This record gives sequence, structure tokens and C-alpha cells, in this order.
Amino acid sequence: MSGALLPPFFRLLRFERIDSTNDEAKRLAASGAAEGALVLAREQSAGRGRRGRAWLSPPGNLYCSVLLRPAATVRDAAQLGFAASLAIAEAASQFLPRRADVACKWPNDVLIDGAKVAGILMESRAGGDGTLDWLVLGIGVNLVSHPEGTEHQATSLLASGAGEVTVDAFLPALAERFLAWYEAWRRENGFASLRSAWLERAHGLGHAIRVRLQDREIEGSFAGLDTQGRLVLDAPDGRRHISAAEIFPAA
Repeated sequence: MSGALLPPFFRLLRFERIDSTNDEAKRLAASGAAEGALVLAREQSAGRGRRGRAWLSPPGNLYCSVLLRPAATVRDAAQLGFAASLAIAEAASQFLPRRADVACKWPNDVLIDGAKVAGILMESRAGGDGTLDWLVLGIGVNLVSHPEGTEHQATSLLASGAGEVTVDAFLPALAERFLAWYEAWRRENGFASLRSAWLERAHGLGHAIRVRLQDREIEGSFAGLDTQGRLVLDAPDGRRHISAAEIFPAA
């Protein structure tokens, strides 16, 4: 793949095999690399998802991480996970049949017809004054294969009717859509348009869900996102704003 296929913002660093694209992007960040560095690998030996879970990384799927340095707090920069989710969903929709339901699942997954096709892992470091030093945004997309027997049912673009989509075809579409949302987020200095677009694709909005916290599970109705990107849950004991959790359909 030539870097010319990507918007000029990005500088592509391509690896045949690497431990983790996120780890390489963090090494670049520590060395002072400018934002826009995009690490792409054919395979990862130590890929991971949220909460340290292993992310299987066979050849043929997309594994990449981008280094960002927006002028923002760490909390506000976390909103870029929604930009990545939207970008993946919009890019995937370019390859899928029109009937496919491509949705965003809080906080950072993308689904096709209810099955997980992509995940996002964000890692960051703050400066001494609490502002963001760097943000690494890792993206994995199942293009041609997907794991079996996972807690959340998984799928791939191929299994969902897209045919064989290559990394070389998908990455430019993803990069273009992510850059558009990143620039909109920076230009508008806020979360409003990003939040509105994400909610239009939100999986389970208005439905009963089960929320798995660190120490317990609670049920309620998924009422939306607040202005910080937290999940709004109408629970039996009142409205809650949840920063970190996993969600499932209600039992």
C-alpha cells in the first residue's frame, strides 16, 4: 500500500509482524513523533483489546493504530473513540449490502446485524498539567475472518456479505472517514455533532440492557449518551451516568 492512498495527515508505517500496533504507536509517541503516524501490521503477536483481553490477529484482517495529539484534556480526548466507531461503521457500509445493519455499541465496538466486527482500544498519557500529551487509538476490524465461541457473537465483512475486502481497500476508506470526524471534533471544539451521529447508529438505544460494572451488574433502559460520552441508564433506582462498563441485552 502506498501512503499516497491515504489523506496527507497520515504517515503510514507498515509491518509484516509486530507485537502490537498500539505498543509501536506508544513507542513512537515516547520518541516525540508527530500526530498522524499510522502503524499497520499484517499480524500481531500480542494484540489486545479492552481490559487486556487477547485480540486474535490472523492475516487478512485490519490491525492499525494512529497517534494523535489534540489540544484537549484526557477526558475530552476519549470522545474520539466515538469518532473511530463512526468511521469504521461508515467505511464498512461502503462494502456491505444495503440491507446490512451497521451499528455502534457503547463504548467502542461496531456491529453488523448484531455481531461484533470491530473493536477499539485507546491508550493515552497526560502532561503534568492534566492536558493530553498523546492518544493512541487502536483499531481492529474483522475483514475476512472472525473468532468463534466469544461472549459477544463475532462476524466479519466477508461473512456479512461484503465479499473479500482487503486491507488495502478498507484502510483508505477508514482513514478518510476518521479524519473527517477528527477535524469536525476539533473545529467545533465539542462533542455535539459526533454524539448526534453516533446516537443515530447506537445499538440498543431505548431498549432494556444489562450493564456489567467492575463489582456488579445492573439493568435498565439505554437512554442515550450525556455530553461527556457516558452511557445514560434509566435504572429502577433512578438515572445513572456510567463511564466504564460492558453492556449486554437484558436477560
